[in-house]
Amino acid sequence: MDVPVHPAPSREPSCPPSPPPRTPRRLGAGLAATAALGALLAAAPQASAASPAPAARPGDLLTVRLDQLLPTQPSVGKDQIFYKLGRYGSRKDEQAGDFNKRFDDWCETNGQGEAEKVPSGARLADPTSFTCEIPLGKETDESRAAMKTVVIGPGGSLYLTDGHHSLTSFWEAADGGPETPIRLRVQADYSGLDQSAFWDEMRAHHWVWLRDEHGAPITTDELPTRLGLSRFHDDPYRSLVYFTRDIGYTAPEDAAEYLEFLWGGWLRERLDLGAYDLDDPASYLRAVRDASELMVAADPDEVIADGRTAAELGRLDEWNDGKKAEKGEFGKLSQPLSAEKPGKLAFALDYRSRVVAPPRCTTTLRGPRTGPLVVDSGVTCLDNTRQTGPVVVRAGASLVALGSELTGPVQAVGARNIHVCGTTIDGPLSVVGSGLRTEGPGCSANSFGGPVQLVANTRG
Repeated sequence: MDVPVHPAPSREPSCPPSPPPRTPRRLGAGLAATAALGALLAAAPQASAASPAPAARPGDLLTVRLDQLLPTQPSVGKDQIFYKLGRYGSRKDEQAGDFNKRFDDWCETNGQGEAEKVPSGARLADPTSFTCEIPLGKETDESRAAMKTVVIGPGGSLYLTDGHHSLTSFWEAADGGPETPIRLRVQADYSGLDQSAFWDEMRAHHWVWLRDEHGAPITTDELPTRLGLSRFHDDPYRSLVYFTRDIGYTAPEDAAEYLEFLWGGWLRERLDLGAYDLDDPASYLRAVRDASELMVAADPDEVIADGRTAAELGRLDEWNDGKKAEKGEFGKLSQPLSAEKPGKLAFALDYRSRVVAPPRCTTTLRGPRTGPLVVDSGVTCLDNTRQTGPVVVRAGASLVALGSELTGPVQAVGARNIHVCGTTIDGPLSVVGSGLRTEGPGCSANSFGGPVQLVANTRG
């Protein structure tokens, strides 16, 4: 069974339904054109936008847009995504006679192996513009195993249980975006459950990760409501584990859910990343080596997390799989950006060097909030906040809105910084004589539903 779905995007039934998805408008450089769903959506009968997700069995394939998916973790390893985005924006693959990695990644994620033909002008958001090795309907057990997974929740909402990094990379790619289509493999259909019973099942199956980037517990209400880099917090230990793959551990066939977070939590208690300069390639490589050596040194029967032992989490018997430091995966990881085949770390740090960090928060607001918000000093951060009511930013103050939804007018005059990424503003936006940033590397596209007035601003 392979069908497209158009689920309701709301997480809680008590909340008003979210507005239908629309192509965001970006300030300044504009947005990529609306993605065409093409042959994937034609592969099965269409469902109307108001229709609930059809009943599905485990193993069924669903064709969806990225903006229809609800995350089941609050953070990602952003350096992993920065590696992907750096690689996607590079010409190194083409110069080596290959297709850009983003097309291979999309085909693999869609259950179709690698890219087969990628003509000039091909775009991730339009799968009709390139072809994959395995035609639709001819998937193998191996190709299906590489697909990401989803659980259908109450009201037909789709909860992504694997693939947050890969799909966020497609979302942020220059030729991707929130309307990029992808197929996912169904793990379970809990659409008939209420919210409480649904989350009980998700916890029981370890299909939700309810710890923040510091390892502290969170509630389901604190999960992001969409994909997009600006909606997630950054867990540097999750990135660290990604770079140690096949150096300190290898993912087993029956890998535990959120395996990298399990290793990351264990490393957080044993390795202080504050002792390394993660902007410096050599220092970052030392952190990777130190972390991977700790993993290999762990007793195979040591319980790492959630009752899983080091052996069960893929601990390698020998560091770098027995190869010298200049060989194997560590040798590949060590390659600089100038090399014919740069390492993942080089791509990640190069991309991260272009990301402008928002001002440091003095006040942080999360969750739903109703009423006027006046920012008259310091830096107020809206972190996945649902703000209903006018927002006014006074001269000299700063506002940072990441992954938030603002309903009402937003006005700033003479503000020090207005930093808005991955945010929906349904109301007039007026920014005058302020430092302003609404786009650029690491800043997810915004959506503006009302008139926009920008006068005499500088790039914040």
